[in-house]
Amino acid sequence: MFTGLIQGIGTIQSQERDRLRIRIIHDSAAMILSDLAIGDSVAVDGVCLTVEEIVSNAFWATVSPETLSRSTLGKRTMAAAYVNLETSLRVGSKIGGHFVTGHVDGIGCLSQSIATEKAWEMKFAPPSTMEEQWQAHLGRYLVPKGSIAINGISLTVANCADDGSWFTVAVIPHTYAETNLCHLQPGYLVNIESDVLGKYVDKLIAHRLPSSTIDRG
Repeated sequence: MFTGLIQGIGTIQSQERDRLRIRIIHDSAAMILSDLAIGDSVAVDGVCLTVEEIVSNAFWATVSPETLSRSTLGKRTMAAAYVNLETSLRVGSKIGGHFVTGHVDGIGCLSQSIATEKAWEMKFAPPSTMEEQWQAHLGRYLVPKGSIAINGISLTVANCADDGSWFTVAVIPHTYAETNLCHLQPGYLVNIESDVLGKYVDKLIAHRLPSSTIDRG
């Protein structure tokens, strides 16, 4: 479990079929690695990976073919050059974002990014080849002021289409500068995870008992 508050950024230096070597850059390396152990979970652009080996300023993790095909980890030429990193939530830690599981629901595409006086307004929509998957796994959970994770970053939906075909977020300058959002260009792909609470509510409503079966005493 994660919070969506990014601790640093890194680069994917090597991909040996199903193994990735993630190098942590800038000053965040010491902070992340100081408390990292074999078997720990790290969100890499919002994808939960298990640390298998720790080397100088980097770690290795195995990625399943399913994860590579359903996330940007297998589509690096169409994504930002850097990946966002967050270690798993510890008992007693502050929760400043929202609960992020690290199980991405699908891939989105940045369609527009506009700098305003106080924020960056970014619009995301499904890639042209993934519209059906988007509607099934993402669009239905989009609500204004609801939570969303983009490349592992906890953000709030500012606005969205009634049919869930697109949504916008307002990103404050600090978040924009300290994550890989500042490296995105229109057309770049991102990993998206909708709010897990919405999924549970949707599941409960879909399986609720008909009112006629309720014992009214």
